[in-house]
Amino acid sequence: MVPLPYLQMLRQESAAFSACLGHDLSTPVPHCGDWTLRDLAEHMGRGNRWVVAAVTDKRGDHEPPPAPRGDAEVRGWFDASVDELLAVLDTDPAGEAWTFHPPHTVGFWQRRRAQETLIHRWDAQSALGDALPFGPEFAADGVAEVFDTMAPRQVALGRAEPPRRALRLRATDTGRSWTYGPGEPVAEISGTAERLLLMLWGRLPADAASFSWSGDRAAGAAVLAGPLTP
Repeated sequence: MVPLPYLQMLRQESAAFSACLGHDLSTPVPHCGDWTLRDLAEHMGRGNRWVVAAVTDKRGDHEPPPAPRGDAEVRGWFDASVDELLAVLDTDPAGEAWTFHPPHTVGFWQRRRAQETLIHRWDAQSALGDALPFGPEFAADGVAEVFDTMAPRQVALGRAEPPRRALRLRATDTGRSWTYGPGEPVAEISGTAERLLLMLWGRLPADAASFSWSGDRAAGAAVLAGPLTP
């Protein structure tokens, strides 16, 4: 496969997220608990700076400073964090970095921050009433990341039990499929890569009309119950 242009994606998605910060920062973000846009902006800006330390200092215990108190300053503070992050990540993906899951490389963070920003851009735009669609290939990569990184981490941290049976997910727009769990799949859920990604991150229910199921649906739903993502 041709490597995806993660830095280009990160730049574009960060700009779209930043545009949301020009609105009322007290707007609730329904898919992020009791957070507001301000809370989400602080999460993203601090996360960007945490990753800068993970790459430059090879440490995972950095505590970035909080966002400015004044709402008018938050967007500029976030944008500066993006500039810092892009500068640090614009290097050899094979370079060493601290990460919370293999591989311990800069490339891990190029992908992870791009996918993190993609989901939270959708959250911010949805909170404001109009979320733009995902690119199918990036969405499919996000689905793959759930199964090769996020779900195994949930198990390793004791937040989820290893699946007892296997579920297959099939993206109707890209032709890609993923199997999670041991043995032959007992069920399959299909939908666009975007819909599947949103479902895996808890933004859509697995019984939404945009999905098609086959096989033992109850067993498949048990696999998805994981939880597969934080």
